[in-house]
Amino acid sequence: MAGSGYKELLRVPGVGRIIAAQLTARFPNGMASLAILLHVQHATGSYGAAGLVLAASSIGQAVSGPVTSRWMGRWGMRPVLTLTLSICVLAFLGLAFFSFLPLAGYVVLGLIAGLSTPPIQSAARTIYPKLVNSSQLTPLFSLDASLQEIIWIVAPVVITIVSTQIGTVQGLLLVAAVLVGGGAWFILSPEVGRVRIPRSRRGFGAVVLKPPVLLATVVGFLLIGACAAVEVGVVKTFDHGGLSAGLVLAVFSVGSLVGGLASGHVPMGPWAMARRLTIVTVGLALTMVSLNVFWLGGTLLAAGIGVAPALAVLFAITSASVKFSETAEAYGWVGTGQLIGAAAGSAIAGFLIDSMHSPTGAYLAATCFAAVALIVSVVFVRFFPDLRGRDAAPMPDTEAVSLP
Repeated sequence: MAGSGYKELLRVPGVGRIIAAQLTARFPNGMASLAILLHVQHATGSYGAAGLVLAASSIGQAVSGPVTSRWMGRWGMRPVLTLTLSICVLAFLGLAFFSFLPLAGYVVLGLIAGLSTPPIQSAARTIYPKLVNSSQLTPLFSLDASLQEIIWIVAPVVITIVSTQIGTVQGLLLVAAVLVGGGAWFILSPEVGRVRIPRSRRGFGAVVLKPPVLLATVVGFLLIGACAAVEVGVVKTFDHGGLSAGLVLAVFSVGSLVGGLASGHVPMGPWAMARRLTIVTVGLALTMVSLNVFWLGGTLLAAGIGVAPALAVLFAITSASVKFSETAEAYGWVGTGQLIGAAAGSAIAGFLIDSMHSPTGAYLAATCFAAVALIVSVVFVRFFPDLRGRDAAPMPDTEAVSLP
């Protein structure tokens, strides 16, 4: 039933093209961190220095997300995406070729790369309500949340092979090349040219104070924090990487992909987030029972089944709670929450691994992040909009009309 629904969805003109283009344009997101880490470590001989450059890049992304997303309502999608894409590509080329730079130079280029990350995700999710009818929007968000797992399954493997087997410079050049190709495909898509985001009349940041958007930002922070902690734990468990680590992380993403596709047509009531986060929390809690590769693979597969469905709820409640002119900025804030969550989850997982002298510390951190997200979704359930039988599209922008 779900499969036929997705086939109908993909037959809608423009849907398949936008999904494929935005996934390709966002593919570098799954390669950039590893490419920077491996290159800077190779150039400086220090993982600490590489971590500093990565932190600068993450801070840049977190700061710029809402800003560049809002700019699309002022200057249009194509100009903003073209400008940010161009600067981002130049920053990666600088990282690749300026091998003589001191650490401060790498940090500055990392910060510029983060600040100029094109707001592809915000643009795509702003376009979706204009492509499909109201009954198809929620399944489209689920499909989007599911298919993005392909990025996290394939991209790290590709960039690791290129950077370790060919060279770290070539790894950064691959990131730049995919940025150009995928970004151009998305920017030149007819749908991007047809959708015009009205300029928001509210002050910058006002949209994040709407309860559903704030909830989406906070829960996204906690959910992605849990996923980041899992990644640190898996890498530590299997001796800093290797085939086993890659396979276990891939299984986690496959679980998310399957869960998202299976739940795409399930109506989203106020308790939908809590139910989906319960799956994630229980699955992550079970990881602490054993560090055996098969046990971890099985429990993370189970936990992953709730991840994409929970993200789909985040996207849907954000869309349904704001005016169309505010959607891009709202998704920018949600994305910033997720970026900060990734940094916090990684840091706390690392601290607990050191203090407990065991990878179990990372799985404890992941479970705590997920459990707090579950608690938040239960305590504030009345602020989750009921989307059962309701249009998840953003509210139209209206203005007062003077009568004679």
